[in-house]
Amino acid sequence: MNDLRVTLVQGDTRWHDPAGNREYYGRLIAPLRGTTDLVILPETFTSGFSNDAIGNAETMAGPTVEWIRRQAAALDAAVTGSVQLRDGDGVYNRLLFATPDGALSTYDKRHLFRYAREHERYAAGRDRLTLDWRGWRICPLVCYDLRFPVFSRNRFDVERAGQLDFDLMIFVANWPSARAYPWKTLLRARAIENLCYVAAVNRVGTDGNGLHYAGDSAVIDYVGQPVTECVDVETVVTVMLSAAELAAHRERFPAMLDADAFELR
Repeated sequence: MNDLRVTLVQGDTRWHDPAGNREYYGRLIAPLRGTTDLVILPETFTSGFSNDAIGNAETMAGPTVEWIRRQAAALDAAVTGSVQLRDGDGVYNRLLFATPDGALSTYDKRHLFRYAREHERYAAGRDRLTLDWRGWRICPLVCYDLRFPVFSRNRFDVERAGQLDFDLMIFVANWPSARAYPWKTLLRARAIENLCYVAAVNRVGTDGNGLHYAGDSAVIDYVGQPVTECVDVETVVTVMLSAAELAAHRERFPAMLDADAFELR
């Protein structure tokens, strides 16, 4: 593993304005070419977190999928974030992970936010995604998934050369400021228990439902210490994740050797 440059893009997403958001986020990330390996956008970055946006959900052949592939190629970096996408009879809160070679991986949000009735309009995903990017194993998840530690557990497979599932966990979110303390606390818990880095991007501003978002995007290391933390303003920040320091921590504190074996269903 080499060190990995990760960029958090904490923006003020425009309400129900996909074209405007593609222009807005495209402008924020354009200067990053050659300076980063991974660019992380918020959850539902083309519309804001809205049940009403379902009527205008794009398909995988729509402009946002093409846009995120184009951004990855232009930046020579992976670009990820989630959008509402219609697939068959359902609309999913789908995370897209695009790489410069044109490849695209997807993850459909498994845990739908009942408190906001997301589960009544959106289809739930089932399978967790783990992927390889520039020598790192990465597990990207979406917002409410943060509250479910079993689904996000970093399993240890002694039969696969003694490897953990992932080195970096990503959360993209629209997490209101009223619940900021759980957000900050759970990010640290997921990093500590999973012996991994966590990179989390939340939006800022006030959405069309009147909900305020304080950002609090962050990168947390494997012992729960912040590598960087964002305040309540539009922010684009890049940090370096150390492969050597992560490996050294896992060697001197190999808690994964005492973990319970299980399968996700």
